[in-house]
Amino acid sequence: MPKIVDHDQRRLDLVQATLRLIVRQGLNGATMRDIAAEAGFANGVVKTYFGSKADLLAATYLYVFEATNVRVATSTTGLRGLDALRAFAHEVLPVTPALHDEARVVLSYLAEVAQNPEHARATAETMELWRAWIVSWLGEADADGRLRAEVDIESETEVLLTYLLGAQTSAIIGGRGFDFAGFRAQLDYVIARLDRSN
Repeated sequence: MPKIVDHDQRRLDLVQATLRLIVRQGLNGATMRDIAAEAGFANGVVKTYFGSKADLLAATYLYVFEATNVRVATSTTGLRGLDALRAFAHEVLPVTPALHDEARVVLSYLAEVAQNPEHARATAETMELWRAWIVSWLGEADADGRLRAEVDIESETEVLLTYLLGAQTSAIIGGRGFDFAGFRAQLDYVIARLDRSN
């Protein structure tokens, strides 16, 4: 009787192996052969599930993005406005070793495949979800009387998205203020700048 193969599990195994390798060795160390070995598969198995390394990186990026969104859903439960925005940012900013590792994966993906129109479009679509969340939370803060009168919600949303993505780059580069405590302090400043009660 032929062995039953769980194809979804194999895809997940390859994505998780890619994530581990990028964290340990960087993108250059994550060759297709190394990824297969890390996942415990023969070299040719990767091509069965992902047509190219770019496709595998895109799947790994989406895995990280979706994992982030699950954490956001949990951490923002019962919160609204600036409190929800802060909780969201804590799941995106590289303020822990695990989130720093995720930032490395995101940057590796962007550096490798962002010039591919299809992958660039998919990445932009993921940001639309975050954009909608931020707009909603800022709208709640405004309705609750917590948002400073001069804040333009649409413009502030773009600034916040740029900051969050830029923080991931800064975490990898390193330097003064680009550590866990530094990012937490920056977030405190960003929220205080929006909050009318401060």
